[in-house]
Amino acid sequence: MEIINIKKVELNEIDDLQKISRQTFAETFSSDNSSDNMKVYLEQELSSEKLMSELSNINTEFYFAKSAHKVIGYLKLNFGRSQKEIQDEKAVEIERIYVLKEFYGKQIGQKLYDKAIQIARQKNADYVWLGVWEKNPRAIRFYQKNGFIAFDKHLFKLGDDEQTDIMMKLKLN
Repeated sequence: MEIINIKKVELNEIDDLQKISRQTFAETFSSDNSSDNMKVYLEQELSSEKLMSELSNINTEFYFAKSAHKVIGYLKLNFGRSQKEIQDEKAVEIERIYVLKEFYGKQIGQKLYDKAIQIARQKNADYVWLGVWEKNPRAIRFYQKNGFIAFDKHLFKLGDDEQTDIMMKLKLN
């Protein structure tokens, strides 16, 4: 079993962050979405400018999962005003946990998730919440297995396609 390291992403790692962000998003969602909508999302939401702005934000943190110095997955957390929907100082949003497809089933997502919960506890959060695409049963099962329950829905725009995310939360106390 190879050793997986979870480390905070630094500003000088923006190129690695953009590469893993685009690759994992494309691997996860390309088969269920139009190439035009995927292109728009990758260029707008995962541009180096947008990622640099998020990486520079004190209320957003990114973490890499690395194996033998190769980035194989990442985590994005939002706090306070950086949270997408619920801007609760006592909550932490897991905006993204993505892993390269070739590493599915190797507990990388669980390691990133465990890091998210550790950070949420350090920040004395009452709960962690997230949005997951209703057509992503694998991710929904993952979060349910970790104790999350659905509590609402919200829209997620991928290009010109309005999709529904299931909002899920986990109480920490």
